[in-house]
This record gives sequence, C-alpha cells and structure tokens, in this order.
Amino acid sequence: MITKRPLVSVVDDDESVRESLPDLLKEFGLSVQTFSSGEEFLASQYVSETACLILDVAMPGMSGPAVQQELLQRQKKIPIVFITAQECEAIRPQLLERGATECLSKPFSDTALREAINAALGTK
Repeated sequence: MITKRPLVSVVDDDESVRESLPDLLKEFGLSVQTFSSGEEFLASQYVSETACLILDVAMPGMSGPAVQQELLQRQKKIPIVFITAQECEAIRPQLLERGATECLSKPFSDTALREAINAALGTK
C-alpha cells in the first residue's frame, strides 16, 4: 500500500535555501514544492494541499507574516514554520500568537527543522 507523503511547501526568496531544503525534506520522507515569493505560493494550486509551510519572514514584496495573515483571512489553517536570517526572538511571540508552530533563525540544524515540522504535522 502506498501512503501519500505530506506536502511541505517552502517559500523563500533565497535561491540557496530553495535548492538545499528539498533534499533534506525528502530525506525526512516528505514531498516538497518550492516558491520564490509569498505571492507565487498563494497563487499556486498547492495551497490547499500543503500540510506544512516553511516560510521566510523577510522577503521582497509580501513578507512571511503577510502571507500568514492572508492564509488566516482565507481560512486556510496551514501549520507554519518560519525561518529567518534575522534574530527570531523579537517577532517570535507575535508569529506564534497568530498560530505559527515555530520560528527558526538561519542557520538552523537539521534536528531543529525536523522537530518543528514534526510538531507542525502532529507526528513524532
């Protein structure tokens, strides 16, 4: 029996993140789609299929928190793991209050990412 692997969508304007994260996520047993902007993700067919969203905080155009807000307005409850090159602690409480699962500062460990995704998906 083939079980469908959960889809994790990665939204980050940094091309190196979009190139490196999919390999790691596939090692975790997940399906992956990448997007270079929040607008690209929100316009895609993958919004309704996404089981977990890895979302950069600061991007040109629509920021990660703006994408989170748009998803809330659309009533799409997708667990979000925020990632940021900046210090996470200043914005972390606000992001978690709005429903994010975690906020990780780059560079983050594979273990920290795996734990955050597992928490988002409700798995161990």
